[in-house]
Amino acid sequence: MPEFTFEGDVYQNPVELAMHVMGGKWKMPILWRLQRRTWRYNELHRDLKRVSHKMLTQQLRELEEAGLLTRTVHPVVPPHVDYAITDLGQSAMPAIEALRQWGMRYRAARDRRR
Repeated sequence: MPEFTFEGDVYQNPVELAMHVMGGKWKMPILWRLQRRTWRYNELHRDLKRVSHKMLTQQLRELEEAGLLTRTVHPVVPPHVDYAITDLGQSAMPAIEALRQWGMRYRAARDRRR
């Protein structure tokens, strides 16, 4: 496939674009959690045990900018913020599930070799 430009960046293939949008350590785990219900920021932070506040905030902003989740600020005291997956984000679930299944098979194969 010839290279293409998308939103000002040049990509060699669609996989490179997908990895740009969903790659990294935390984006897919965030989307995985959001697939069934809306989560508050603090719930996500507690559930993703090793993520820093700075990293979680950055990843949530990038996913929102990519159109994969929505952020709703509730004007109450104290304020709270909800995150929900969009239809576009939901459309990524089969790919994430395929990677999850592959990861489990890979782990089992590697465990058998030890």
